[in-house]
Amino acid sequence: MESESRRTRPATLMLLLLMLTTWPRGTRCDRHAGDPPEDLVISDLGHLGHLQIRWSPPASFVNMTECSRQYQLEYFDTYMNSWTAIRTPRLEHAAQFDLMKEVRVRVYTVLSGPCTGGSVVKSSRYTELVQKPTGTGVVGTAVQGFACVYYNRKYLECTWGGNPKMPADSRQDLYFWHRGLKQADECPTYLISGGTRSGCNFTGKSLPEFSDINFCVNGSSSEGPLETTFYSLQIQNQVKLETTNTLHLQTGPGKQLELHWDAPVWSGPGRCLEWEVEHEQEGPDGEISSNQISTKQTSLTLPGDGQRSCFRVRSKVHMYCAEKSFWSEWSRPACHPEKKEVAPGAGWDLVPIYVYTAVAIIALLVLSLCVGLVLSRRVKQPDSLLTALFARHSEVSAAKA
Repeated sequence: MESESRRTRPATLMLLLLMLTTWPRGTRCDRHAGDPPEDLVISDLGHLGHLQIRWSPPASFVNMTECSRQYQLEYFDTYMNSWTAIRTPRLEHAAQFDLMKEVRVRVYTVLSGPCTGGSVVKSSRYTELVQKPTGTGVVGTAVQGFACVYYNRKYLECTWGGNPKMPADSRQDLYFWHRGLKQADECPTYLISGGTRSGCNFTGKSLPEFSDINFCVNGSSSEGPLETTFYSLQIQNQVKLETTNTLHLQTGPGKQLELHWDAPVWSGPGRCLEWEVEHEQEGPDGEISSNQISTKQTSLTLPGDGQRSCFRVRSKVHMYCAEKSFWSEWSRPACHPEKKEVAPGAGWDLVPIYVYTAVAIIALLVLSLCVGLVLSRRVKQPDSLLTALFARHSEVSAAKA
Protein backbone atom coordinates (compact mmCIF):
# COMPACT_ATOMS: atom_id res chain seq x y z
CA MET A 1 0.00 0.00 0.00
CA GLU A 2 2.85 2.36 0.82
CA SER A 3 4.50 1.68 -2.53
CA GLU A 4 1.22 2.45 -4.36
CA SER A 5 0.84 5.76 -2.50
CA ARG A 6 4.39 6.66 -3.44
CA ARG A 7 3.61 5.95 -7.12
CA THR A 8 0.40 8.10 -7.12
CA ARG A 9 1.97 11.03 -5.23
CA PRO A 10 3.96 12.42 -8.22
CA ALA A 11 0.82 12.26 -10.42
CA THR A 12 -1.23 14.16 -7.84
CA LEU A 13 1.46 16.78 -7.48
CA MET A 14 1.57 17.26 -11.27
CA LEU A 15 -2.21 17.67 -11.39
CA LEU A 16 -2.16 20.26 -8.60
CA LEU A 17 0.67 22.13 -10.32
CA LEU A 18 -1.29 22.23 -13.60
CA MET A 19 -4.35 23.58 -11.82
CA LEU A 20 -2.28 26.24 -10.07
CA THR A 21 -0.76 27.46 -13.36
CA THR A 22 -3.99 27.64 -15.37
CA TRP A 23 -7.07 28.00 -13.18
CA PRO A 24 -6.12 31.17 -11.26
CA ARG A 25 -5.27 33.06 -14.46
CA GLY A 26 -8.62 32.15 -15.98
CA THR A 27 -10.57 33.22 -12.92
CA ARG A 28 -8.63 36.47 -12.73
CA CYS A 29 -9.53 37.27 -16.34
CA ASP A 30 -13.16 36.21 -15.96
CA ARG A 31 -13.47 38.41 -12.90
CA HIS A 32 -12.63 41.52 -14.92
CA ALA A 33 -14.66 40.48 -17.98
CA GLY A 34 -17.81 41.85 -16.33
CA ASP A 35 -16.48 45.42 -16.34
CA PRO A 36 -17.96 47.50 -19.20
CA PRO A 37 -16.15 50.36 -20.99
CA GLU A 38 -16.15 53.82 -19.45
CA ASP A 39 -16.51 57.46 -20.54
CA LEU A 40 -18.93 56.84 -23.43
CA VAL A 41 -19.30 60.04 -25.48
CA ILE A 42 -21.26 60.92 -28.64
CA SER A 43 -19.90 63.88 -30.62
CA ASP A 44 -21.74 65.84 -33.32
CA LEU A 45 -19.16 67.29 -35.71
CA GLY A 46 -21.74 69.12 -37.81
CA HIS A 47 -22.12 66.31 -40.36
CA LEU A 48 -25.93 66.36 -40.13
CA GLY A 49 -26.36 62.98 -38.43
CA HIS A 50 -22.98 61.31 -38.95
CA LEU A 51 -21.92 61.05 -35.30
CA GLN A 52 -18.63 60.07 -33.66
CA ILE A 53 -18.81 57.57 -30.74
CA ARG A 54 -15.87 57.21 -28.31
CA TRP A 55 -15.24 55.27 -25.09
CA SER A 56 -12.42 54.22 -22.76
CA PRO A 57 -11.36 50.76 -21.47
CA PRO A 58 -12.49 49.89 -17.94
CA ALA A 59 -9.97 50.81 -15.24
CA SER A 60 -9.52 47.14 -14.34
CA PHE A 61 -7.89 46.52 -17.75
CA VAL A 62 -4.90 48.78 -17.12
CA ASN A 63 -2.52 46.03 -16.01
CA MET A 64 -4.11 43.23 -18.01
CA THR A 65 -1.78 42.05 -20.78
CA GLU A 66 -2.56 38.37 -21.20
CA CYS A 67 -6.06 38.93 -22.70
CA SER A 68 -7.05 40.04 -26.18
CA ARG A 69 -9.52 42.89 -25.85
CA GLN A 70 -12.33 43.97 -28.15
CA TYR A 71 -15.50 46.00 -27.77
CA GLN A 72 -19.00 45.30 -28.96
CA LEU A 73 -20.84 48.46 -29.99
CA GLU A 74 -24.60 48.38 -30.44
CA TYR A 75 -26.74 51.29 -31.65
CA PHE A 76 -30.36 51.60 -32.65
CA ASP A 77 -30.75 52.29 -36.36
CA THR A 78 -33.90 54.40 -36.64
CA TYR A 79 -33.84 54.11 -40.45
CA MET A 80 -34.08 50.30 -40.25
CA ASN A 81 -35.91 50.29 -36.88
CA SER A 82 -33.52 47.67 -35.47
CA TRP A 83 -30.30 47.33 -33.48
CA THR A 84 -26.95 47.16 -35.30
CA ALA A 85 -23.91 45.53 -33.63
CA ILE A 86 -20.22 45.60 -34.54
CA ARG A 87 -17.06 44.34 -32.82
CA THR A 88 -13.90 46.39 -32.98
CA PRO A 89 -10.56 46.62 -31.17
CA ARG A 90 -10.69 50.39 -31.54
CA LEU A 91 -12.05 52.90 -29.03
CA GLU A 92 -14.19 54.85 -31.49
CA HIS A 93 -16.67 54.38 -34.30
CA ALA A 94 -18.74 56.66 -36.57
CA ALA A 95 -22.35 55.85 -37.48
CA GLN A 96 -25.35 57.45 -39.17
CA PHE A 97 -28.32 58.62 -37.07
CA ASP A 98 -31.60 60.42 -37.59
CA LEU A 99 -31.23 63.52 -35.44
CA MET A 100 -35.01 63.97 -35.28
CA LYS A 101 -35.16 60.82 -33.11
CA GLU A 102 -33.41 59.47 -30.01
CA VAL A 103 -29.80 58.36 -30.37
CA ARG A 104 -29.26 55.15 -28.37
CA VAL A 105 -25.80 53.60 -28.00
CA ARG A 106 -24.42 50.84 -25.75
CA VAL A 107 -20.97 49.22 -25.59
CA TYR A 108 -19.63 45.96 -24.01
CA THR A 109 -16.14 44.59 -23.39
CA VAL A 110 -15.13 41.31 -25.05
CA LEU A 111 -12.16 39.21 -23.87
CA SER A 112 -10.49 36.19 -25.43
CA GLY A 113 -7.17 34.34 -25.36
CA PRO A 114 -5.26 32.10 -22.96
CA CYS A 115 -6.78 33.78 -19.93
CA THR A 116 -10.26 32.63 -20.91
CA GLY A 117 -9.18 29.17 -21.99
CA GLY A 118 -9.59 30.15 -25.66
CA SER A 119 -13.25 31.11 -25.32
CA VAL A 120 -14.77 34.53 -26.03
CA VAL A 121 -16.27 36.25 -23.00
CA LYS A 122 -18.55 39.31 -23.30
CA SER A 123 -19.25 41.45 -20.28
CA SER A 124 -22.68 40.95 -18.77
CA ARG A 125 -22.99 44.68 -18.17
CA TYR A 126 -22.73 47.51 -20.68
CA THR A 127 -22.39 51.27 -20.74
CA GLU A 128 -25.31 53.04 -22.42
CA LEU A 129 -25.94 56.58 -23.58
CA VAL A 130 -29.28 58.01 -24.80
CA GLN A 131 -29.30 61.39 -26.50
CA LYS A 132 -32.59 63.22 -27.00
CA PRO A 133 -33.30 65.19 -30.20
CA THR A 134 -32.57 68.89 -29.93
CA GLY A 135 -36.00 69.96 -31.27
CA THR A 136 -34.92 73.47 -32.29
CA GLY A 137 -37.26 75.82 -34.14
CA VAL A 138 -40.92 76.82 -33.94
CA VAL A 139 -42.96 73.62 -33.50
CA GLY A 140 -45.01 72.66 -36.56
CA THR A 141 -43.01 74.70 -39.10
CA ALA A 142 -40.96 71.85 -40.59
CA VAL A 143 -41.08 71.41 -44.37
CA GLN A 144 -43.14 68.51 -45.73
CA GLY A 145 -42.78 65.97 -48.54
CA PHE A 146 -38.99 66.12 -48.92
CA ALA A 147 -37.93 63.96 -51.90
CA CYS A 148 -34.91 63.69 -54.19
CA VAL A 149 -34.77 62.42 -57.79
CA TYR A 150 -31.53 61.48 -59.57
CA TYR A 151 -32.45 62.17 -63.21
CA ASN A 152 -30.85 59.58 -65.50
CA ARG A 153 -27.82 59.50 -63.16
CA LYS A 154 -26.85 62.96 -64.42
CA TYR A 155 -28.06 65.43 -61.80
CA LEU A 156 -29.93 65.41 -58.51
CA GLU A 157 -32.96 67.53 -57.68
CA CYS A 158 -34.52 67.68 -54.22
CA THR A 159 -37.89 69.30 -53.52
CA TRP A 160 -40.08 69.93 -50.52
CA GLY A 161 -43.46 71.42 -49.69
CA GLY A 162 -44.48 74.12 -47.27
CA ASN A 163 -46.32 73.72 -44.01
CA PRO A 164 -49.72 75.33 -43.26
CA LYS A 165 -48.31 76.59 -39.95
CA MET A 166 -45.29 78.17 -41.63
CA PRO A 167 -45.30 82.00 -41.55
CA ALA A 168 -45.76 83.71 -44.92
CA ASP A 169 -42.33 85.33 -44.81
CA SER A 170 -40.49 82.05 -44.16
CA ARG A 171 -37.28 81.26 -46.02
CA GLN A 172 -35.95 77.71 -46.19
CA ASP A 173 -32.27 76.77 -46.32
CA LEU A 174 -30.83 73.40 -47.37
CA TYR A 175 -27.45 72.04 -46.28
CA PHE A 176 -25.83 68.73 -47.25
CA TRP A 177 -22.82 66.63 -46.26
CA HIS A 178 -21.06 63.44 -47.42
CA ARG A 179 -17.73 61.83 -46.67
CA GLY A 180 -16.00 63.84 -49.40
CA LEU A 181 -16.72 67.10 -47.58
CA LYS A 182 -14.93 68.42 -44.53
CA GLN A 183 -18.00 70.35 -43.44
CA ALA A 184 -21.60 70.80 -44.52
CA ASP A 185 -22.24 72.86 -47.65
CA GLU A 186 -25.30 74.89 -48.76
CA CYS A 187 -27.51 74.23 -51.78
CA PRO A 188 -25.80 75.46 -54.98
CA THR A 189 -29.03 76.47 -56.81
CA TYR A 190 -32.40 76.90 -55.12
CA LEU A 191 -35.67 76.20 -56.93
CA ILE A 192 -38.23 78.97 -56.55
CA SER A 193 -42.00 78.44 -56.64
CA GLY A 194 -44.40 81.31 -55.96
CA GLY A 195 -41.55 83.42 -54.68
CA THR A 196 -40.57 80.79 -52.08
CA ARG A 197 -37.72 78.29 -52.03
CA SER A 198 -39.17 74.89 -52.80
CA GLY A 199 -36.15 72.76 -53.70
CA CYS A 200 -32.51 72.50 -54.71
CA ASN A 201 -30.87 71.63 -58.04
CA PHE A 202 -27.43 70.00 -57.86
CA THR A 203 -26.59 70.24 -61.58
CA GLY A 204 -22.83 70.51 -61.94
CA LYS A 205 -22.27 69.44 -58.33
CA SER A 206 -20.36 66.19 -57.89
CA LEU A 207 -22.18 63.85 -55.51
CA PRO A 208 -20.93 60.32 -54.70
CA GLU A 209 -22.96 57.19 -55.30
CA PHE A 210 -23.12 54.32 -52.76
CA SER A 211 -22.43 56.76 -49.95
CA ASP A 212 -24.79 58.34 -47.43
CA ILE A 213 -25.63 61.95 -48.24
CA ASN A 214 -27.13 63.85 -45.34
CA PHE A 215 -29.53 66.75 -45.81
CA CYS A 216 -30.79 69.35 -43.40
CA VAL A 217 -33.61 71.80 -44.15
CA ASN A 218 -34.13 74.67 -41.74
CA GLY A 219 -34.86 78.36 -42.16
CA SER A 220 -36.04 81.57 -40.60
CA SER A 221 -39.22 83.61 -40.26
CA SER A 222 -40.57 86.63 -38.42
CA GLU A 223 -41.81 84.30 -35.66
CA GLY A 224 -38.42 82.65 -35.18
CA PRO A 225 -36.33 79.85 -36.70
CA LEU A 226 -38.13 77.09 -38.60
CA GLU A 227 -38.16 73.56 -37.23
CA THR A 228 -35.18 71.59 -38.54
CA THR A 229 -35.61 68.36 -40.50
CA PHE A 230 -32.92 65.82 -41.41
CA TYR A 231 -32.78 63.25 -44.22
CA SER A 232 -30.23 60.72 -45.40
CA LEU A 233 -30.14 58.80 -48.68
CA GLN A 234 -27.90 57.29 -51.35
CA ILE A 235 -28.50 58.80 -54.77
CA GLN A 236 -28.16 55.57 -56.78
CA ASN A 237 -31.47 54.59 -55.14
CA GLN A 238 -33.23 57.70 -56.46
CA VAL A 239 -32.74 57.27 -60.23
CA LYS A 240 -35.47 58.30 -62.69
CA LEU A 241 -34.69 57.38 -66.30
CA GLU A 242 -35.40 59.45 -69.37
CA THR A 243 -38.63 58.92 -71.28
CA THR A 244 -38.46 56.46 -74.18
CA ASN A 245 -38.74 58.57 -77.32
CA THR A 246 -39.78 56.18 -80.09
CA LEU A 247 -41.74 52.94 -80.23
CA HIS A 248 -41.67 50.80 -83.37
CA LEU A 249 -44.82 48.75 -83.97
CA GLN A 250 -45.40 46.49 -86.97
CA THR A 251 -47.18 43.30 -87.93
CA GLY A 252 -45.26 40.07 -88.27
CA PRO A 253 -46.04 36.57 -89.50
CA GLY A 254 -49.50 35.33 -88.59
CA LYS A 255 -50.74 38.87 -87.84
CA GLN A 256 -48.49 39.06 -84.79
CA LEU A 257 -47.77 42.49 -83.35
CA GLU A 258 -44.04 43.17 -82.98
CA LEU A 259 -43.07 46.04 -80.68
CA HIS A 260 -39.53 47.22 -79.99
CA TRP A 261 -37.91 50.36 -78.59
CA ASP A 262 -34.54 51.88 -77.72
CA ALA A 263 -33.20 51.98 -74.18
CA PRO A 264 -32.43 55.46 -72.77
CA VAL A 265 -28.86 56.65 -72.93
CA TRP A 266 -27.46 56.36 -69.42
CA SER A 267 -24.20 55.46 -67.68
CA GLY A 268 -25.37 52.23 -66.01
CA PRO A 269 -25.35 48.66 -67.35
CA GLY A 270 -28.25 47.63 -69.57
CA ARG A 271 -29.03 44.57 -67.44
CA CYS A 272 -30.12 46.93 -64.63
CA LEU A 273 -33.13 48.18 -66.58
CA GLU A 274 -36.65 46.80 -66.46
CA TRP A 275 -39.66 47.83 -68.51
CA GLU A 276 -43.40 48.02 -68.15
CA VAL A 277 -45.53 47.92 -71.30
CA GLU A 278 -49.13 49.07 -71.17
CA HIS A 279 -51.33 47.41 -73.80
CA GLU A 280 -54.75 48.85 -74.58
CA GLN A 281 -57.01 46.92 -76.97
CA GLU A 282 -60.30 48.03 -78.47
CA GLY A 283 -62.93 45.29 -78.55
CA PRO A 284 -65.67 44.71 -81.17
CA ASP A 285 -68.14 46.55 -78.95
CA GLY A 286 -65.85 49.59 -78.71
CA GLU A 287 -64.84 48.94 -75.10
CA ILE A 288 -61.14 49.28 -74.29
CA SER A 289 -59.30 46.75 -72.09
CA SER A 290 -55.89 47.44 -70.57
CA ASN A 291 -53.12 45.31 -69.07
CA GLN A 292 -49.49 45.80 -68.02
CA ILE A 293 -46.61 43.55 -69.09
CA SER A 294 -43.23 43.49 -67.29
CA THR A 295 -40.09 42.61 -69.20
CA LYS A 296 -36.31 43.04 -69.13
CA GLN A 297 -36.09 43.03 -72.95
CA THR A 298 -36.54 45.96 -75.33
CA SER A 299 -38.95 44.08 -77.57
CA LEU A 300 -42.28 42.34 -77.27
CA THR A 301 -44.31 40.08 -79.58
CA LEU A 302 -48.04 39.52 -79.08
CA PRO A 303 -50.69 37.72 -81.11
CA GLY A 304 -52.89 40.07 -83.14
CA ASP A 305 -56.63 39.61 -83.66
CA GLY A 306 -57.31 42.42 -86.10
CA GLN A 307 -58.57 44.79 -83.39
CA ARG A 308 -56.90 48.13 -82.78
CA SER A 309 -54.10 47.93 -80.18
CA CYS A 310 -52.07 50.73 -78.59
CA PHE A 311 -48.84 50.44 -76.60
CA ARG A 312 -46.76 52.73 -74.42
CA VAL A 313 -43.59 52.01 -72.39
CA ARG A 314 -41.84 53.21 -69.24
CA SER A 315 -38.67 52.04 -67.47
CA LYS A 316 -36.82 52.05 -64.16
CA VAL A 317 -33.70 50.58 -62.52
CA HIS A 318 -34.18 46.98 -61.41
CA MET A 319 -34.28 46.18 -57.70
CA TYR A 320 -31.10 44.08 -58.00
CA CYS A 321 -29.15 47.20 -58.96
CA ALA A 322 -30.80 49.68 -56.58
CA GLU A 323 -32.85 49.41 -53.40
CA LYS A 324 -35.53 51.52 -55.07
CA SER A 325 -36.01 53.79 -58.08
CA PHE A 326 -38.65 55.84 -59.87
CA TRP A 327 -40.57 54.91 -63.01
CA SER A 328 -39.86 57.13 -65.98
CA GLU A 329 -42.66 59.02 -67.69
CA TRP A 330 -44.75 57.05 -70.19
CA SER A 331 -43.70 57.19 -73.82
CA ARG A 332 -46.06 58.44 -76.52
CA PRO A 333 -48.37 55.59 -77.62
CA ALA A 334 -47.93 53.57 -80.80
CA CYS A 335 -51.10 52.05 -82.31
CA HIS A 336 -52.02 49.53 -85.00
CA PRO A 337 -53.86 50.10 -87.20
CA GLU A 338 -53.27 53.82 -87.03
CA LYS A 339 -56.17 56.24 -87.16
CA LYS A 340 -55.93 58.96 -89.75
CA GLU A 341 -56.18 62.04 -87.68
CA VAL A 342 -55.76 65.65 -88.65
CA ALA A 343 -52.36 66.89 -87.65
CA PRO A 344 -52.31 69.57 -84.94
CA GLY A 345 -51.39 72.25 -87.49
CA ALA A 346 -53.74 71.09 -90.22
CA GLY A 347 -56.68 73.11 -88.94
CA TRP A 348 -54.69 76.31 -89.33
CA ASP A 349 -53.66 75.31 -92.83
CA LEU A 350 -57.35 75.11 -93.82
CA VAL A 351 -58.14 78.60 -92.50
CA PRO A 352 -57.22 80.39 -95.77
CA ILE A 353 -59.52 78.05 -97.71
CA TYR A 354 -62.39 78.85 -95.37
CA VAL A 355 -61.65 82.57 -95.66
CA TYR A 356 -61.48 82.45 -99.45
CA THR A 357 -64.75 80.54 -99.62
CA ALA A 358 -66.48 83.00 -97.31
CA VAL A 359 -65.16 85.97 -99.29
CA ALA A 360 -66.36 84.40 -102.55
CA ILE A 361 -69.82 83.80 -101.15
CA ILE A 362 -70.04 87.35 -99.83
CA ALA A 363 -68.82 88.70 -103.18
CA LEU A 364 -71.50 86.72 -105.01
CA LEU A 365 -74.16 88.03 -102.67
CA VAL A 366 -72.98 91.62 -103.14
CA LEU A 367 -72.83 91.17 -106.91
CA SER A 368 -76.32 89.72 -106.99
CA LEU A 369 -77.60 92.64 -104.95
CA CYS A 370 -75.97 95.16 -107.28
CA VAL A 371 -77.39 93.48 -110.39
CA GLY A 372 -80.83 93.49 -108.79
CA LEU A 373 -80.58 97.21 -108.07
CA VAL A 374 -79.49 98.00 -111.62
CA LEU A 375 -82.32 95.99 -113.13
CA SER A 376 -84.84 97.59 -110.84
CA ARG A 377 -83.64 101.06 -111.90
CA ARG A 378 -83.91 100.15 -115.57
CA VAL A 379 -87.48 99.03 -115.12
CA LYS A 380 -88.40 102.21 -113.27
CA GLN A 381 -86.96 104.60 -115.95
CA PRO A 382 -89.66 103.92 -118.71
CA ASP A 383 -92.35 104.60 -116.15
CA SER A 384 -90.79 107.97 -115.49
CA LEU A 385 -90.64 108.85 -119.23
CA LEU A 386 -94.29 107.94 -119.79
CA THR A 387 -95.29 110.00 -116.78
CA ALA A 388 -93.39 113.00 -118.13
CA LEU A 389 -94.93 112.65 -121.61
CA PHE A 390 -98.43 112.40 -120.20
CA ALA A 391 -97.74 115.50 -118.10
CA ARG A 392 -96.55 117.51 -121.14
CA HIS A 393 -99.53 116.36 -123.23
CA SER A 394 -101.89 117.51 -120.50
CA GLU A 395 -100.22 120.92 -120.38
CA VAL A 396 -100.48 121.41 -124.23
CA SER A 397 -104.12 120.42 -124.26
CA ALA A 398 -104.91 122.90 -121.54
CA ALA A 399 -103.14 125.70 -123.41
CA LYS A 400 -105.16 125.16 -126.64
CA ALA A 401 -108.36 125.21 -124.81
